[in-house]
Amino acid sequence: MTSAARKLDGEKRPVSATGRFDVERVRADFPILHQKVHGHPLVYLDNAATSQKPRAVIDAITRYYEGSNANVHRGVHFLSENATEEYEAARLTVQEFLNAAHSREIVFVRGTTEGINLVAQTFGRAQVQAGDEVLITAMEHHSNIVPWQILCDEKRARLRVASINDQGELLLDEFANLLGPRTKLAAVTHVSNALGTINPLKRMIEMAHSRNVPVLVDGAQAVPHMKVDVQDLDCDFYTFSGHKVYGPTGIGVLYGKATLLHAMPPYQSGGDMISSVTFEKTTYNQLPYKFEAGTPHIARVIGLGAALQYVDGLGMENIGAHEHDLLAYATEAVSAIPGVRLIGTAKEKASVLSFVIEDIHPHDIGTILDQQGIAIRTGHHCSQPVMERFGVPATARASFAVYNTRKEVDALVRGIEKVRQVFA
Repeated sequence: MTSAARKLDGEKRPVSATGRFDVERVRADFPILHQKVHGHPLVYLDNAATSQKPRAVIDAITRYYEGSNANVHRGVHFLSENATEEYEAARLTVQEFLNAAHSREIVFVRGTTEGINLVAQTFGRAQVQAGDEVLITAMEHHSNIVPWQILCDEKRARLRVASINDQGELLLDEFANLLGPRTKLAAVTHVSNALGTINPLKRMIEMAHSRNVPVLVDGAQAVPHMKVDVQDLDCDFYTFSGHKVYGPTGIGVLYGKATLLHAMPPYQSGGDMISSVTFEKTTYNQLPYKFEAGTPHIARVIGLGAALQYVDGLGMENIGAHEHDLLAYATEAVSAIPGVRLIGTAKEKASVLSFVIEDIHPHDIGTILDQQGIAIRTGHHCSQPVMERFGVPATARASFAVYNTRKEVDALVRGIEKVRQVFA
């Protein structure tokens, strides 16, 4: 833990003298929450799409632009050296947050989508040949489907898909059986964005490694809600987006084992990813800079570092316990409403409640809830195969974060009742 994170850890842990989680203390850190929408207090339940940003993140970005704005790694002047120090300090924060063995295993990307594409276009193109296979699951986000389809089409390889059951849980035996001699990579989600299912990731990785199959993990929906230890998981690649874990949009992380990253060719070329350039030959920079071509989004990296320090200060165990309570409370309340069907009822879930209401389109649900100040997501959630599996065109999805409350769940229930009254 960095010194800044340690300081935050001591100052911000939102536990009252009674030992209860002080959610109101947390909410005070998020300026956007204190407003009205259509005359109602904002109830923001679209956190699986993007989370709101605490004052600590907003201030960190502002401080950079006001006091340290300069390019990194290239300048010898005061501002450039300060910017470089802040930028690389954020990398160390990410390393510690994921418990990666080395800071050189942390590559800054635009988000989970770019992290997956980077692996597909470098490691994947080198490893996958005609007749080979890439294994995914039936609950993947489009970002962890389409890059592998493109790669398999290019290489004349085969995309294999492990099924899920009626509760939205992976059929683990089928996953194991699909790991064959031609499987060159397994690319799996940690937590489903459409169902909330938490996959038995460590067991899946052990299964894959027993067949010498490397594993990439889409961690976009996991990192905000649970402790992720990439060394304990022993995953080969892990990627997530900053904006889902209280950080800025347009920034994310790809973790990769150093031995694999060393062997992979660059994803993009340009400034800073080189060691030397002549017209005859270019040599590449060391890790992780080989994969960070051009001027990075320095402010967003610094903002991401502040976000992870903020989360660390709250304590992931506190966040997990609070969100688990909210999800259990919401599941019981919403499932009791006549005509409501929950989509995704796995035993192990994180912060996502997807549902449909009989004879009412999810877009109508979302529109009426919005008029009451309640923000949810409606649609296929970039997971159309999941919708097909459950026989629905779309769902309404409420997703919870550390700043949400039981009162907001009660508002959601009242809102759903209002929807039913409108369409009665």
